[in-house]
Amino acid sequence: MKEQLIVIVGPTAVGKTALGVNLAKKYQSEVISGDSMQVYKGMDIGTAKVTEQEQEGVPHHLIDIKHPEEPFSVAEFQECCIPLITKLNKRGHVPLLVGGTGLYVNAIIKQYQFESMPTDKQYRKELELLASKLGNNELHTMLQKVDPIAAESIHPNNIRRVIRALEVIRVTGIPFSKQQTEEQTESPYTIAMVGLTMERSKLYERINKRVDIMIKQGLVEEAKALYERGIRNCQSVQAIGYKELYDHFEGLYSLEEAIETLKQNSRRYAKRQLTWFRNKTDATWFDTSDGLNEQTFTEICTFIEGNIQFVSK
Repeated sequence: MKEQLIVIVGPTAVGKTALGVNLAKKYQSEVISGDSMQVYKGMDIGTAKVTEQEQEGVPHHLIDIKHPEEPFSVAEFQECCIPLITKLNKRGHVPLLVGGTGLYVNAIIKQYQFESMPTDKQYRKELELLASKLGNNELHTMLQKVDPIAAESIHPNNIRRVIRALEVIRVTGIPFSKQQTEEQTESPYTIAMVGLTMERSKLYERINKRVDIMIKQGLVEEAKALYERGIRNCQSVQAIGYKELYDHFEGLYSLEEAIETLKQNSRRYAKRQLTWFRNKTDATWFDTSDGLNEQTFTEICTFIEGNIQFVSK
């Protein structure tokens, strides 16, 4: 029998965290974060990291496992996540993989084979230098020209991923997008994949309000602390919420402009997430425009129980 996995995907601010906690409580399970930025310590507000209070006693994994200075790759995520899924299944728990980083989620459920991809460290250094001189968008434009499909799925601020894609293309001559689809034809897991969506105007309103709340909670101070520690040109602080404030600290924008840019970038990211998940996954979608009400939660549970066999405790 295959190991089992519940997956929750969707755009930022749609309610994935709360659903994950509610489902974990109902099925006596644990949550694995599928977010590429929540791995970083000290980056709590800007990544909308689940608080201890919000966890409601549900164990959450792959949060706060890296320092902001350290890189973190999708291959490393696989190395951490796959054994966790096995461990929880052996204990009779069906883990919930919850997150909005599409590549991370698909790397697990489709088991991308990254280790076979070649490297060119010298070319990588050249690209890193180019990014520091000309900016992230310049490299993302380079990627768009040689592999538009990969460029669509990789945000310009995820400079490490952009560089990796260009590096692989340089060495192999094959588009990165084709190589990263080197996956098992059948998932190694029995999966119930839940997608959360919301009426666009309501989602954007939630995103704007979330940013306002983040600012009140101390996002500016959180980002400033990282900035004053000298953390620059790291994967972590290229994340939405930090990049915009770093530009403010550098004197490029007023605080008001930085906040407005943050809201705009968050809305654009949510749109890209929705497009990506709809095109790249087999999620069954549930609308939460009216919130995660009892009826929607029941429908989600019915869907999960139609795909997952729970061991009675």
